[in-house]
Amino acid sequence: MRRAALLSLAALALAGCGTGGLAPEQGADVADGKLLFTQRCGGCHTLREAGTKGSEGNPAGGPNLDAAFSASRSEDFPQDTILQVVHDQIKYAVPPMPRNLVKGDDADNVAAYVAEVAGNPKAKVSLPPGAGGNDPKLLFQSNCGSCHTLADAGTSGTIGPNLDQVKPTMQRAVTQITNGGGGMPPFKGQLTPQQIQALAQYVFESTH
Repeated sequence: MRRAALLSLAALALAGCGTGGLAPEQGADVADGKLLFTQRCGGCHTLREAGTKGSEGNPAGGPNLDAAFSASRSEDFPQDTILQVVHDQIKYAVPPMPRNLVKGDDADNVAAYVAEVAGNPKAKVSLPPGAGGNDPKLLFQSNCGSCHTLADAGTSGTIGPNLDQVKPTMQRAVTQITNGGGGMPPFKGQLTPQQIQALAQYVFESTH
């Protein structure tokens, strides 16, 4: 009963929705899952291994996934059971998280990645070759894309302003990223000054 209750709590902590879909296929690519997670999910969810802090200081953020699954992990739940819970939460998410944010093999890869690392302090997964963590486009996708629309980054977040329409100045972008405000968390201390500068430059050049 305790194990079932813990798993139910993990599912509720993620999205408050039911489970029961088909099990994801075996052989998922966890490296690709990490990249997709940082791009599509990291702006809202904290996950230690991915280096994302979306739910820290962000009122619009989603659950901290390490916290959501730590109890289940300590109870030695099978990893494929955790994977199934994550996969179902992607498929049956409730607002503000959109359903099927990733689909098909991408959903399998993200679910497999989260199942491997969430609540596991020893887990380490490398990004696919060439997916540099200092790339400004990837920085935007992983930290900002779930809240902001930016055509160049392929993101369609609606929680924050549409940056293609707002077209912030370079200084405005630096200030907003650094200090936050208006529901946006500050990234000072989470990103280096060089990363903030590169991210602001990317937003400015992409919208002008």
